[in-house]
Amino acid sequence: MNDPNERYKWQYQKAKETLHTLEKQKNEIDFKLKSNPICSELHKELRKINLDIKITKNELEYAESNIQDLEMK
Repeated sequence: MNDPNERYKWQYQKAKETLHTLEKQKNEIDFKLKSNPICSELHKELRKINLDIKITKNELEYAESNIQDLEMK
């Protein structure tokens, strides 16, 4: 995987898969919070998942930007 374009496409795909998994986990936590809204452990997990989602979205943007830059060259 020496071609930078292929590397960024691979990173983009992996980030999309990760985002999908994180969103599923977030939905599960949200569902559990409906039955137990004061559970501090669930709120802690939700904060961590939300942070991971933000990081993953940034990775998606970065890879997408690099792919577009390489395709313009």
